[in-house]
Amino acid sequence: MAIFAVDKGRLLVRNASEQLWIEAWGNGLRVRASHERAMPASSGALEGEPRDAVVELHAARDEVGSPPSRESETLRAIVRNGAIEARVAESGRIAFYNACGKCLLEEFVRAQTPPRKGLQRIFAREFRSISASGACRTAQRFESDPSERLYGMGQYQQSLLNLKGCELELVQRNSQTTVPFVVSSLGYGFLWNNPAQGSVVFGANLTTWRSDAADCIDYWIVAGDTPAAILAAYGEIAGRPPAMPEWALGFWQSKCRYRTQNELLGVARRYRELGIPLSAIVVDYFHWLFEGDLDFDRTYWPDPKAMVDELRAQGVEPVVSVWPTVDLRSRHYGAMKERGFLARAQRGPDEGLGCGARTQNVDVTNPEARAYVWSNIRKTYRAYGFRSFWLDLAEPETATPDPDNFLYASGAAAQVGNRYPLDYVRMFHDNLRDEGETQIALLVRSAWASSQKYAALLWSGDIPSTFWSLRNQISIGLSAGMAGIPWWNCDVGGFFDADANDPAFREILARWFAFCTFTPVLRLHGSRDPQQPGPGTVGGGLCGS
Repeated sequence: MAIFAVDKGRLLVRNASEQLWIEAWGNGLRVRASHERAMPASSGALEGEPRDAVVELHAARDEVGSPPSRESETLRAIVRNGAIEARVAESGRIAFYNACGKCLLEEFVRAQTPPRKGLQRIFAREFRSISASGACRTAQRFESDPSERLYGMGQYQQSLLNLKGCELELVQRNSQTTVPFVVSSLGYGFLWNNPAQGSVVFGANLTTWRSDAADCIDYWIVAGDTPAAILAAYGEIAGRPPAMPEWALGFWQSKCRYRTQNELLGVARRYRELGIPLSAIVVDYFHWLFEGDLDFDRTYWPDPKAMVDELRAQGVEPVVSVWPTVDLRSRHYGAMKERGFLARAQRGPDEGLGCGARTQNVDVTNPEARAYVWSNIRKTYRAYGFRSFWLDLAEPETATPDPDNFLYASGAAAQVGNRYPLDYVRMFHDNLRDEGETQIALLVRSAWASSQKYAALLWSGDIPSTFWSLRNQISIGLSAGMAGIPWWNCDVGGFFDADANDPAFREILARWFAFCTFTPVLRLHGSRDPQQPGPGTVGGGLCGS
């Protein structure tokens, strides 16, 4: 029989080797379940501290041994906070209700009554050990209402806005961003508070959240009468976005890529000559000699500070691209390797754990690594006057053929990989804020829950230049907003597979411009044929005009 107790305003349930915690957090309830001796301490995406919930304990029944089923369950505890209530049965099964007594979500149960030999019981919470360290494959199952509609979850390259019936991969990829927060038409919001890679299935008969490697099941749920109320409650516990700087709301000029300082300045000057307002211009990748140098190749960019000064004098904000990769030939590689500031391999050599055979990724989960990177950015980009950054390649594992091989200071990629873009954008935001910057916008290619509070301006990645892709962006932008990230944009015209001389592409480009005038940020970008000849770098290949 499970043991029920109240400690520090939370409900504790011990059932054999499983411990279950339900506590008040913000206006909702946080639920954790684990087979560890001590409940893992990570707060995940949650801000603040737990509150004291209202907990009622009910007496246990005399008979024991019946399997969990709706008919045989005895209510043992009720946990209330705000407008949501968790009712916990003697078996440990949880059902969530709003203040009017309507059931919003309940754990799945399938059991034979009476139990019969040879028939397996399926449980709502599942743990399958995969290592001696305690990591498990976990599953959390809920009953499903086929009429329910679900919105959010970040950005997936599809036209579906209602996610009911979808199976989604919980993995960060170029053009796929996992923000595991969903808003239900039934009146609740749900955060899967776990950065592990995995999946979710919003089936007609069952909803199942899975983690490939985790030490606990961890989620947060809140009740609300409207989507706005639900998102407001989510913002309280995951963080709200700061105001977007005024300059960021204008037109951004970017392409893949400007190869020289003179080329970029020439474009900005031409806008001024034509009388076309320009708010920002982007110095894209491979302006460096080697990845990880965090500086300009002075052969082609002789005076970055003079470039920044000229652009600002014209009212144009310069934005510079940074990658979280370090080339073996970079001037910082040796020191970072020696100090353990780079991602490591679980199998084989560390080299190649980046975007290419000769690079490794910065371990942004390591606070010492973040401090080291910023100390070098302060000497270069910040000294030149940059205050706005393009944080590319924010989902590093999936740029390699063996993403499961990554090991960070905070754990294996399978267990913590989805929060990499969060720590990446946090490094820039917190340091810029500490240096007195108040108008911060960080263009980033991926995000996780609570990225919004670090001034993340999410874009939808390297997408094709097709009408099919343009159609998808409408649903993607709305889904990102419903996942709590309102500052969103996409490449006007799409990124690749386009010929600038093709009339069909010019039609797509015009339609894309029309769409993006209604998105938070209007930013032109892409790699176009025919390719433009020009200087390259030793650090990487060329990209189109």
